[in-house]
Amino acid sequence: MSKFRTQAPWGFLLTASRNTLQSYELSRLAHAANLKKEISTLLEQWLQENTAANLARWLIEQRQRAVTGAEETPAAEAASSGNANGVSDNFLTESFPSPMNSRNAG
Repeated sequence: MSKFRTQAPWGFLLTASRNTLQSYELSRLAHAANLKKEISTLLEQWLQENTAANLARWLIEQRQRAVTGAEETPAAEAASSGNANGVSDNFLTESFPSPMNSRNAG
């Protein structure tokens, strides 16, 4: 990227002719359009990189859950081995609020 100026060349602008000012205006508008294009390209690259990073994070978490779930499975099997059907006694023991209660709570 090129170095940019933050202040207009006042001495030049105050003494410039109409044609020179128009030329200067067009050159600044062209430069602004080029910057906008660069920003758009950079923004798209930034979004792609963040998406790739988020996908990697999601995969890391999914694999960690799979490992954690695999480690917990033998303990759960040992606890339920006393049951003839092999089904846990605490299946769906968590109480979930009914949809009507959830709507009224808000």
